[in-house]
Amino acid sequence: MSQPMDPMPDEPDRRRRRLLGAGVCAGALVMVGPATATPPAMQAALAQWTGGATVRPGKVKLDVARLVDNGNTVPITVTVDSPMTAGNHVVAIAVFNERNPLPDVARFTLGPRAGKAMVATRIRLATSQNLLAVAKLSDGSYWSHQVDVVVTLAACIEGDG
Repeated sequence: MSQPMDPMPDEPDRRRRRLLGAGVCAGALVMVGPATATPPAMQAALAQWTGGATVRPGKVKLDVARLVDNGNTVPITVTVDSPMTAGNHVVAIAVFNERNPLPDVARFTLGPRAGKAMVATRIRLATSQNLLAVAKLSDGSYWSHQVDVVVTLAACIEGDG
């Protein structure tokens, strides 16, 4: 017959367990480190999304402030010059970045019934970086607009990274 466990371990044992747990978590964070996108990672994410197709500048307008006081909530609007008819419309819009933890910020799916090729949202920016908006049109072409954004108070930061 086993002894029943003490429901309230003494205070030194409880402290040791907490310290051990905190040490294990801290060690895991140091070994893994925060993930950060890079310009090559952004290009790889773009190539994966487009299937390697050529992306041309034009037809897309990424509206974002070039100087952002707070990276925690950055409003962006992407508009695409398209008639949005059944035969000629925007199929998708994606936004990519160079320095956030992940290079793929947002993806939107549209169709001719959307009426207007425009999306708006708020994103977080870890630091100053380039943002790239890319639109896929129904003819299979890809169009883009890139904006360099300066962030004075960063978001998405983990540790000293």
